Amino acid sequence: MTAQTTEKQGPLLRFLGGVERVGNKLPHPFWLFVILSVVLVLVSWLLAAFDVSVVSPADGKTLHVRSLVSNDGVHMMVSDLVDNYVNFPPLGLITVVMLGVAVADKSGLLPAMMRAALSRVPAKFVTFAVALTCMFAQIAGDAAFVVMIPLAMIAFRAVGRNPIIGAIIAYVAVGGTSSVGMLPSGSDAVMAGISTAAARAIDPNYQVGTLSNYFFSLASAIMLAVVITVVTELVVAKRVNAMDARSPEQIELEELPDMSVSDLERKGIRRAMLAAVIYLGLLVLAMVPSGSPLRGDGGAIIDSPLFDGIVVFLMLFFMIIGVTYGITVGTISKPKDFPDYMGQGLRDLIPALILFFAISQFLGYFKWSNLGQVISIAMAQFLKDLGATPVLVFLGTVLLICVMDLFITSGSAMWSLVAPILVPMLMLLHIHPETTQALFRMADAPLNSITPMSPYFGVALGFIRRTRPSAGIGTLMSLVLPLAVVNLVVWFLMFLGWYALGIPLGPGAPVD
Repeated sequence: MTAQTTEKQGPLLRFLGGVERVGNKLPHPFWLFVILSVVLVLVSWLLAAFDVSVVSPADGKTLHVRSLVSNDGVHMMVSDLVDNYVNFPPLGLITVVMLGVAVADKSGLLPAMMRAALSRVPAKFVTFAVALTCMFAQIAGDAAFVVMIPLAMIAFRAVGRNPIIGAIIAYVAVGGTSSVGMLPSGSDAVMAGISTAAARAIDPNYQVGTLSNYFFSLASAIMLAVVITVVTELVVAKRVNAMDARSPEQIELEELPDMSVSDLERKGIRRAMLAAVIYLGLLVLAMVPSGSPLRGDGGAIIDSPLFDGIVVFLMLFFMIIGVTYGITVGTISKPKDFPDYMGQGLRDLIPALILFFAISQFLGYFKWSNLGQVISIAMAQFLKDLGATPVLVFLGTVLLICVMDLFITSGSAMWSLVAPILVPMLMLLHIHPETTQALFRMADAPLNSITPMSPYFGVALGFIRRTRPSAGIGTLMSLVLPLAVVNLVVWFLMFLGWYALGIPLGPGAPVD
């Protein structure tokens, strides 16, 4: 890069470098929530000593902060430890969904589908195809980074374009849009569970459905694929090509995986898709009779066992297509292979299950102490006194989340931290929990791709260095930044338009 360009980017890179240094000093999310729990104990004791309280607008009762440094508080922390963890809503939801996803993944179906989607893409459509395929790939969770980045590089090389462009697109499309996707996933169950727990601080019977943001997520995924395509072609691709012109380096991609899809794999994919159509068709037929056991009271479809138990049907969906593919290609040849793959999927969940333990205790303390409700009610009243419009509330929330997102890249950890305040606060401002959840998902994802705190920042940089050994943190940040900023701005405008039009966010989930 020229000295002039370096000088222009200097302040930005220095700022991002500062973010990296500060972020690296933050503890692991598990210990972060342990520390926050200790801080919460001390804060509850201090505020209770000053008898801090608010009047609940729901029932007119006075809510006092309860001290965790008390006989009742200590008794709760000890006796409710197991219940806090076992009853943590996302725990069961993500475990059940991932049992099915694991079969589809470990049998080889998901990786084969990703390769098949990119193996024969014409050069003029490769950017959009990679971005859109990554929206599907998010069903594989964090494994999507490891699968899609090298596949995208191969797809670009195959059409005679710089593979670094493919790596950037895949990294942003998977990490920078990680809260939305073309298909429901385990993250939907986790988010809904945390939102439900937060909403019940105001309404004990409130339930946020797993598919409560699906319409918005689906539209967002398509919109973001288009935005990523446009920004890549207008900005990122030109910048990558300019870097090559200034400092050409030999491209070596021999270590990357094979892109080809065998005839047997294609046969397995076709059979899996046929099984999916049959399964979904049977579900639709089962819902036709007005007295179907899958319908709710009075023949309701949205408020029904089907949607209330959607995680079960998602699990079965992925199990069926995974088994169909596995039997066809031979990755499932013995009955024991099926539970073995489920076990492998649960092993992949171990880090999340450990984190959930710390989060569940923190949220249990937060709820018992009444701190969440007190802060939410006080902040809601403050915003009402200011006369803040929903748009200003949304903008302030987005900016807050974006700043926090530079340091805490785990979406579930971040939502667990802010949901107990944001969800009740916005409920008191007559904004549905499903809307707050959609707002968070929109604000949380874009900056994930520019912070070195993301564990997959290094993964993306490692793949890029295979083709350009001189690439550094600044290289990746400078290439990703235009995509992250434009994604955030366009996505926020889309959210405002969605809210203004009153389009439902998902089945039975009004936006206003």
